[in-house]
Amino acid sequence: MMDSYTAFAGLRCIAAGELEQTVLAAKRHVDANPTAPILIFEDRTGTQIDFDLRGTPNEVRARLAAHPHFVATTAPSTGRSGPGRPRLGVVSREVSLLPRHWSWLAEQPGGASAALRRLVDEARKRDPAHDDARRAREAAGRFLWAVAGDLPGFEEASRALFAGDDARLAQLVSDWPADVGDHVRRLLQAGRPAVSPVASET
Repeated sequence: MMDSYTAFAGLRCIAAGELEQTVLAAKRHVDANPTAPILIFEDRTGTQIDFDLRGTPNEVRARLAAHPHFVATTAPSTGRSGPGRPRLGVVSREVSLLPRHWSWLAEQPGGASAALRRLVDEARKRDPAHDDARRAREAAGRFLWAVAGDLPGFEEASRALFAGDDARLAQLVSDWPADVGDHVRRLLQAGRPAVSPVASET
């Protein structure tokens, strides 16, 4: 899914699209409705992100570049890289393993870090469609928890979502405000493989 964002005022979708467009549309809505509750979601993850909508549109736009959600949490290395070696963007983080795991990794070509990178890359290539579907369901689940928790049938809809029972989910959300159900369907659709067009026979 491309980086896209959706803004909800209560149970009504008021904007969807790229970041700046969505945030500025949310600001216009807040300016016209100062008490309106606004939630803005990152569609790829379903994460709710808070934005400072005070001030002029230019001030809101300028703050986007410094928003902590979009700023790297680790500073780039200032050390000099070896000759001809590009900066790879490697990030150090703690990994907790049992002694037998560390022993096995230490025996692998290139050491533990190289072995872990290979394992992750192989897992990513093994079943990308499954990973996409899982991420889409998780995104839809986060959105539902933020917006639909008080709607009738919410708990059953959540169970149907994570059980992969799309028919039951569709039945339950059909009684909800249309924008909520439509957004859940869009998030799930983003995790489904694209259908290649069938060539017509001549």
